[in-house]
Amino acid sequence: MTSSPSDPQAPDAVLDGLDEEQRQAASTLSGPVCILAGAGTGKTRAITHRIAYGVRAGVYDPHRLLAVTFTARAAAEMRSRLNALGAPGVQARTFHAAALRQLQYFWPMAIGGVMPEILDHKVRLLTEAARRLHITTDRAALRDLASEIEWAKVSTLTPDSYLELAGDRPPPGGVDLRTFAKLYQSYEDVKLDKHLIDFEDVLLLTVGMLEDDERVAAQVRQQYRHFVVDEYQDVSPLQQRLLDLWLGGREELCVVGDASQTIYSFTGATPDYLLKFTRRHPEATVVRLVRDYRSTPQVVQMANVLLADRTREQARIRTQLQAQGEYAPSWPDPLRLISQREHGPTPSVTQHADDDAEARWITEQIGALQEKGVPLSEVAVLYRTNGQSQAFEQALTSAGISYQLRGSERFFSRREVREALAALRTSSLVEEGEDGVPKTVRNILSSHGWRREAPEGTGAVRERWESMAALVGLADQIHAGREALGKTLTMREFTSELDERSAAQHAPTVEGVTLASLHSAKGLEWDAVFLAGLNEGLMPITFAKTQREVDEERRLLYVGITRARKHLYMSSAQARHSGGRGRRSPSRFLRPLRRELGLEEPTRKIAPSSGAVNPNSRAKRKTATCTTCGMVLTTGTEVKRRRCEDCPARYDEELYARLRTWRSAHAKELDVPAFVVFTDATLEVIAERLPRTDAELLEVPGVGERKLEKHGEALKSVLSEATEARRG
Repeated sequence: MTSSPSDPQAPDAVLDGLDEEQRQAASTLSGPVCILAGAGTGKTRAITHRIAYGVRAGVYDPHRLLAVTFTARAAAEMRSRLNALGAPGVQARTFHAAALRQLQYFWPMAIGGVMPEILDHKVRLLTEAARRLHITTDRAALRDLASEIEWAKVSTLTPDSYLELAGDRPPPGGVDLRTFAKLYQSYEDVKLDKHLIDFEDVLLLTVGMLEDDERVAAQVRQQYRHFVVDEYQDVSPLQQRLLDLWLGGREELCVVGDASQTIYSFTGATPDYLLKFTRRHPEATVVRLVRDYRSTPQVVQMANVLLADRTREQARIRTQLQAQGEYAPSWPDPLRLISQREHGPTPSVTQHADDDAEARWITEQIGALQEKGVPLSEVAVLYRTNGQSQAFEQALTSAGISYQLRGSERFFSRREVREALAALRTSSLVEEGEDGVPKTVRNILSSHGWRREAPEGTGAVRERWESMAALVGLADQIHAGREALGKTLTMREFTSELDERSAAQHAPTVEGVTLASLHSAKGLEWDAVFLAGLNEGLMPITFAKTQREVDEERRLLYVGITRARKHLYMSSAQARHSGGRGRRSPSRFLRPLRRELGLEEPTRKIAPSSGAVNPNSRAKRKTATCTTCGMVLTTGTEVKRRRCEDCPARYDEELYARLRTWRSAHAKELDVPAFVVFTDATLEVIAERLPRTDAELLEVPGVGERKLEKHGEALKSVLSEATEARRG
């Protein structure tokens, strides 16, 4: 019987709702396929629908397809989506999880004996290895040495080849490279003596097993016929070597990635395999996903400008480095994102007197967002180093705003969550009533601290409620997903999903502001994002010395910007401590963003310090104040307008409306978003000042030489017509 196109179980039904590029990616079932997917363009949607389409069409056997990603959380999310799409049974794992499973299965056949235990942490063994060599080192140095060993292993460097191939890497942990190579060998000896293997050995031993034993390699290749690799820009040489062995010369491979989101080079990750994919696979189908469904045009423009600024500088940087006899790293043309969302608020770039003032200002903005209906769970404060979180923790606590520190105690490890899971598992043995899973979950968790209204304030009671509320929200989410497919969710299925998420540490959303480092924010998104501490020395970080390292810092900021759906705030602080001397400079990466926003260089917005300020200081002279009430201005938009948000406008409303109408038509003619021509704040200043000449226009914040050249004549014509109409 042939299924009709409207049949939700028909193969083509999986492709419904995909855009043109996503549909091309999802319907191209034979490899090799390379999907270049920008931030927020729906890459996970594209590849899960591709797999589900292939399974429904009978092209893929779900048990013979391996989808590989880089975190257990991402793998769990992929499995959950595939189950919802009617493609259960697909193996979605991290490289390490897939390799470990194969290693454990084939160890008796390929190697024999008892498989060694896996070492949790290297520091203990490194301490003994250093002692054998009579090397004295502290714990912090040992962590650096452990990181260097990890880098060497994923880069396929042995203790013997390290010195020859490590290049000009900085001495790790305070020891020279020759001493490190000896320590590396000593560590391997201690590990062998104790019959242990480490995390990287799982990949190395699996690679060795596949290379040395044709029986094992043949069996693995028989098991897995098709491969999908997500976040391909983060593949290390060792992971690529393992992938090649899995493939065994076949080309049924689909890779997905974005070179502009390469932020883990320090771990051995390299975008080279993604960028050179078509060289290795000349017949590959390449699909570019550039429609951004996550962020507003204003946020997307910030991301595009940040990368375009480096592209514009590429020729100069290459010439300069080559003249100095230094290596000039390539900068591939980035994907230029095109937002699919409605326009949102203009991003802000602010400068503050010190870290405490910055934290207080951010807390005030979070409070204002909360009053406008933005949930705290949809707000994040992101920073370069974990040590920066303290000021925000203190400011949020003082304001009575709950938060969660990403990277601290894991959600499923919390005592109240473990107790709740035990109660839910017990209840799954009894079928739920007619009310369904969401109501049953609420009834059970009501005895564990959940109630409809959140308790006031912060503390243990509030934290317990937030944990229970997260589980309730998860029940609603999974129930809605099943309902959309015409299926009914049972308690047994729900607890099974919880167990899988617990194993993968795939935590649900908890109500509270997220505090996280930029690296740990990869793969996440929020309605409002605050990028804090954007100072030279933090962004880029002090130890980013080479152009390659600075480029990685730029990509890290790009990842931060693209986490925001609607509200984006970027800030810096002149001094670290209250009353300190303001010697810090805003990040160099903010310059093109300020130019795009029409802000002066450097940003003149400086929040009042929590400490005393010299009345004759430069900071005070640069503080922008409202020309109506005299208050300190707190956003870039206010600085442009030279008035507070609450103070009355001083321009002709009719003229302002006329300028907006002109801008809309002009932008449509140029095929660009309206705010790219001029922002609302700039139009307000123009309507107020009525500039007539080029010189007068250049004095308006937001009108630079470039915009004057592009839009100046048309704008002066509108102003002239408006003036004549008013006279008439």
